Amino acid sequence: MYFDAVIREGGFTKAARQLHVAQPAISAQVRQLETELGVTLIQRGTRSPVLTQAGELLLVHARQVLAHIEAARLEMAGISSVTKGTVRIGATQVLGAFNLAASMASFRLRYPGVAMTLRSGLLDELVAQLDAGTLDVVIGPEHAGLRPRHRVEWLAEERLVLAVPMGHPLAAATGPIDLAECRDEPFICLPPGSGMHALLLQAASSAGIEPRIDFQADNPGSIRDLVAVGLGVALMAASTTAGPGAPVATCELIHPPEHPPVTVITPSKQTAPATRAFADYLRHKASLTLMTDRK
Repeated sequence: MYFDAVIREGGFTKAARQLHVAQPAISAQVRQLETELGVTLIQRGTRSPVLTQAGELLLVHARQVLAHIEAARLEMAGISSVTKGTVRIGATQVLGAFNLAASMASFRLRYPGVAMTLRSGLLDELVAQLDAGTLDVVIGPEHAGLRPRHRVEWLAEERLVLAVPMGHPLAAATGPIDLAECRDEPFICLPPGSGMHALLLQAASSAGIEPRIDFQADNPGSIRDLVAVGLGVALMAASTTAGPGAPVATCELIHPPEHPPVTVITPSKQTAPATRAFADYLRHKASLTLMTDRK
């Protein structure tokens, strides 16, 4: 459904690219839907699509229908006939609200003959392994360099927060803070070239400061550990600060940069039946989670 794709992909252009159709066709279909329903679904003139109240209501119903159709498609396509195979999975530590471990467990119950391996790492490293054929599927944030050689499908949203040590003065903030308040704080971040490093520089520039990056680490878990022992503050994905690990306090930001959505990434070329079944199953589980959250 075009309307769902516009919201899921974050814009008409991205939706058109994902669906392999011209953008005017997407816009025309959404306008026709609004005309038929007699309501405005999406506010125009904004950087990203913003749903009206009517749009939010329709999206809930639309995704319920799409989830049921997808479930039926999986059954009718005979994916349940996949009895063997191996799926080599790569996953970043940034997964939003998506529970990969639980999804792997339930997939295993449905397809007991399919073996799975799991490897963690930074997104660029995992995508390189996907291109080299040593991984079959990657779960992690989307970025511009993935298309068109990969199939990229939405799983969950992610947002950014500021992680500070427990007992830090900013930990007592009762509302969102301006990143400018951290102009004298040492920052901890992933190395230059990473998406998070770029997001920190973007956020700092918007706040009118130049971040003093005193420490670097090669994964979000290590950054959290360094924040916890008081070596500095860090811009981090909310899911990384909320999961198990060293205790840190978090601050919402007044103007947080947008974090790309969490996706399931497979090669655009044809994949093995077990891999396609696993990717489809993850999308199905993500749709059911979104429906539950919106109720």
